[in-house]
Amino acid sequence: MDASALFKFTSGLYVVSSEADGEVGACIINTGLQLTAEPLQMEVVVNKLNHTEQVIEKAGHFALTVITEKADMPFIGRFGFRSSASFDKFEGVETRRTSLGDPYTPECAAAVVTCDVVKTLDVGTHVIFVGEIRDAEPLSGDAPMSYTYYHTVLRGKTPPKASSYVG
Repeated sequence: MDASALFKFTSGLYVVSSEADGEVGACIINTGLQLTAEPLQMEVVVNKLNHTEQVIEKAGHFALTVITEKADMPFIGRFGFRSSASFDKFEGVETRRTSLGDPYTPECAAAVVTCDVVKTLDVGTHVIFVGEIRDAEPLSGDAPMSYTYYHTVLRGKTPPKASSYVG
């Protein structure tokens, strides 16, 4: 099997973030998707080993930020290759808060949505969070970064905690 075929599926790159009781979690995912129009719902898929998954569970809400093609590998590395448990991913970058209190950065971002978790589904290594959208805001007119762009232009790798990782 050639698992690189999975890189041909269209998806984007996103920062999912949450805060509960002063504890912040943020990580990059490639699995953010609008599920329904009525009610307006999004889904995110987060690895159970990510600190962010635990924070979202505790908080019951999250922010999902669409990463643009202006993001470089240091930006991706800040949010994607370090743990929120031991590194403040928002230190040194402009940080805003959603209406539910979740942090996000408008840097390299096309839009942000604010969601209340309404359902969760344990799918083995990952948890699917279904969020009802409470707020949404466009942040720039820059092109959203696709997973294909990440792999072909930035030459990014898929980390082991990603839902699309195949060893």
